[in-house]
Amino acid sequence: MVMSPDLPFVIAQVQINQDQKAEADLLNKQGMQQCQAGQCEAAIQSLQQALNIYREIKDLLSEGNTLGNLGKTYESLGKYDEAIASHTKSLEIAQEIGDRRGEAESQINLGVVYRALGNYAKAIAYHERSLVITREIGDRRREGSSLGNLGMNYYAQGDYPKAIDYHQQRLVIAREINDRQGEGNAMGNLGNAYRSQGNYAKAIEFQEKRLAITREIKEIRGEGQALGFLGLVYRALGDYPKSIDYYKQSLAIAIKINDRLSRAKSLGYLGNAYYDLGNYNEAIKYHQSSLEAAQEISDRRGEGKSLGYLGNAYEALGNFDKAISYYESSLKIAQEVNDRRGEGKTLGSLGTAYYELGDYAKAIDYHKSGLEIARKIKNRDGERVALSNIGLTLEKQNQSDLSIVFYKQSVNVSESIRKDIRNLDQDIQKSYIGSVEGSYRRLADLLLKQGRVMEALQILDLLKVQELEEYLKNIKGSDRTAQGVRILEPERAISDQLKTISFEQSAEINRQLANQIQQLPKSEINRVPDYLQKIPLKTVLLYPLILDDRLEIILFSPNTLPISRTVKISKAKLETLISEFRVGHRDFSSEDVKVPAAELYDLLIKPIEIELKQAKAQTILYAPDGQLRYVPLAAIYDGKQWLVEKYRISNLIAYSLSDFSMKQKKSPNILAGAFGGKEGEKKFGQIALPATIKEVQAIANTFQNSVTLTEANFSRQAIESRLKNHNILHLATHAEFNIGVPDNSFIIFGSGDKIRLNEITDWQIPNVDLIILSACQTGLVSLGSGVEILGFGYQVQKAGARNAITSLWSVNDVGTGLLMTAFYGELQKENVAIAESLRRSQIALIKSKDYNHPYFWSAFFAIGNGL
Repeated sequence: MVMSPDLPFVIAQVQINQDQKAEADLLNKQGMQQCQAGQCEAAIQSLQQALNIYREIKDLLSEGNTLGNLGKTYESLGKYDEAIASHTKSLEIAQEIGDRRGEAESQINLGVVYRALGNYAKAIAYHERSLVITREIGDRRREGSSLGNLGMNYYAQGDYPKAIDYHQQRLVIAREINDRQGEGNAMGNLGNAYRSQGNYAKAIEFQEKRLAITREIKEIRGEGQALGFLGLVYRALGDYPKSIDYYKQSLAIAIKINDRLSRAKSLGYLGNAYYDLGNYNEAIKYHQSSLEAAQEISDRRGEGKSLGYLGNAYEALGNFDKAISYYESSLKIAQEVNDRRGEGKTLGSLGTAYYELGDYAKAIDYHKSGLEIARKIKNRDGERVALSNIGLTLEKQNQSDLSIVFYKQSVNVSESIRKDIRNLDQDIQKSYIGSVEGSYRRLADLLLKQGRVMEALQILDLLKVQELEEYLKNIKGSDRTAQGVRILEPERAISDQLKTISFEQSAEINRQLANQIQQLPKSEINRVPDYLQKIPLKTVLLYPLILDDRLEIILFSPNTLPISRTVKISKAKLETLISEFRVGHRDFSSEDVKVPAAELYDLLIKPIEIELKQAKAQTILYAPDGQLRYVPLAAIYDGKQWLVEKYRISNLIAYSLSDFSMKQKKSPNILAGAFGGKEGEKKFGQIALPATIKEVQAIANTFQNSVTLTEANFSRQAIESRLKNHNILHLATHAEFNIGVPDNSFIIFGSGDKIRLNEITDWQIPNVDLIILSACQTGLVSLGSGVEILGFGYQVQKAGARNAITSLWSVNDVGTGLLMTAFYGELQKENVAIAESLRRSQIALIKSKDYNHPYFWSAFFAIGNGL
């Protein structure tokens, strides 16, 4: 055999190619290590050198992989255009050589970049394509990655249920293929989604599981992330010391492994926690360090965020000039890196700073610019913030008619997105001058001052929904709430001009608008929505509104226009009266209990006595505001009678969320549980309730088809396994509704199990007509806004139950037993509704010799859909 004269050259060339490939592989690996160490600029040089060698030796597979690594590095630096170009080229190579795995990887990488840019639709499209490919080729690891990325995109859009669904699918795959890191990542993402839903117990559970996995597999970077995410949960809970502790642990890990990006983020988290604590100087220290860390690694987006946070801190200190300087620097970077969301947010921050300085013309200009961007990029949160801030600025200039237009638009944006269960991020809330809830209150105030009572009533109803959203973070609106508040024709006509009018023109336009609205018939301004026409005759809606300087009472009855009455009493004085009322009513030895009860009657009912008589009212659907939620309306006194002796009373959550369609009354089929215990003892930190056993036995004796569970047999699992078989759930046990987050409020079972307020919706109980908590307490430490009481009613309703009866303070066992015996005696009568049964049982105690003090009977109230 004769050797070809070219063979030595070919062999030599192969050797050269192998040597070059080895060199390129080394450079590729070096580049990735450099970027992980925070040296991403140096990493780009290494990766570019590797890329040139692969191209020279025509190694397309390695070229595509390196382009992917280069894209990830550009993304770390916030250079998203370069990242997209690299990933796109990598995708083209994979498709050219038929590398389906590489094609899927490139699709995932492109999706990640577009998510960072806020282009969720495009990101989702890439991840859905990668999901199809990974399933076709059976690549379970990348299938899990695709699912996780889809979850993160839906999380970013506020669709937390969908995000949870995708992350749970990823978790299943990770466990199936024993991908412990992927399992931990899925748990961390689930924790974030549950945190955003306000389910903090579940959020902590998942983050702690992720933390345990990272420590088990020694994934130090993931450990730091899990600690940081736990810090975010405790920040949301308002436990700032614990939040700071977790952030500091996360920071220590970032420093230890030289993860400069995570170090910058942890410093920023610490700055935010100290800001929330009101320690603005400490916040500035950490945000300054975060800024320097971001500058070290050329993270322009992170640098811009830190500058904005510094602006927030200086604004809180009243140093508006310095705040504006930081905001302007932040704005410049946002524009440079094409961060449109950040740009809009910073424009809003500049607007609030100029508002505080009294430069209203500049404030409106900045807010209008922010509004324009928010609408362009479809950032609905940013849109509602900007509209509210413009409304407030115009209100400050006494341009109330124009202010109303902007407030209405802000409210309507909020209501249109509520059906997606979107919640306002803590950092976005800083852009609000005041609060979201505050914008609803200010709008109602302005409308009432103009005699526009129907619109004000609608806003007050939506205010309840907004309060619930800020508290529970799980509120899904209805078709009614999505309608928002009606825009009057003159307001609609002027809305199109608002984009172009200057601050100088606004006063004249406000005057013209005021004239046009004044010419409208009252019946047009106060037109009653169709759903309010369905209130039964002899039933009225009563909505008080607590303002700083006065109390407004709104009354609506069928076939009439709503009316409002103004009562001159300050918020502070009213709250003092409420405290005095509660002291007397919670102490059965108190003899002057009727004095504060009569004063509250004069405030709440006396101004509308005539209208109640004209409406021939028998039922009051009551939607209390603020601390009035701690007052049972039944127990206010007209000088001769308690109000419950005159009217049937049922507390509303919000009329727009209620369904008052009549349902056929069912025969009571009761599931009852008793906490029990021995007299004078404590169980699970709670006082024993021995008479609760007699209470549920009396139910069993009266209703033969009832089921009773006592003490240790009365567990959460035992109750939940039987829920679908009964239409009344009677829990004779301790429950507490406390101020703060929903996790602070709970029901405790005889076994010591607990169900927290935000878990009640896990009970799917459309068959249940009534839930009774017969030993509940509220306001144990201090009084808040009472939203925890509203929250209980909503959670019960969302779970499917139509009504609930609970108590505002714990009544002694004997008194409770007597009232409940009377209640069930009335309930089993034909055509006696729940609210009427409660009223009759309360009157029975009023007429008794030993239990006529309001302590025994007035704590109990009905809330929900019941008449």
